[in-house]
Amino acid sequence: MQVKRSHERITVEIPIVVTTVLDSLEGMIVDLSEGGAQVVGCTLPPRSQCQIDLDGHVTFGTVRWSEEDRMGIRFPYELNEGPLFDRLELARAAQRAPVAFQPRLNAAGGFGRRAG
Repeated sequence: MQVKRSHERITVEIPIVVTTVLDSLEGMIVDLSEGGAQVVGCTLPPRSQCQIDLDGHVTFGTVRWSEEDRMGIRFPYELNEGPLFDRLELARAAQRAPVAFQPRLNAAGGFGRRAG
């Protein structure tokens, strides 16, 4: 069953610190949208309240699901500013940017299948 999401998830690699009342854990956001993030490298129990620290900016969240080495965090307010939102916008722009054509050279230094 596929869940209809209200925001497009973007693949990213953003190192962050996840902080709770009792602990600070280092992790990596690997999937981000305005509504939430998937974090790998650390985990908290579902329904835990936490904050994501990036470049001195805090984004609050609630753990929705948790596995051995990853968790899903939902933001109570959609991202619309700050360093995390800026990284999301950069990743979106990079994903949509056209890839420049780069011809491949074969081992003999020519183009295509045959070296002339």
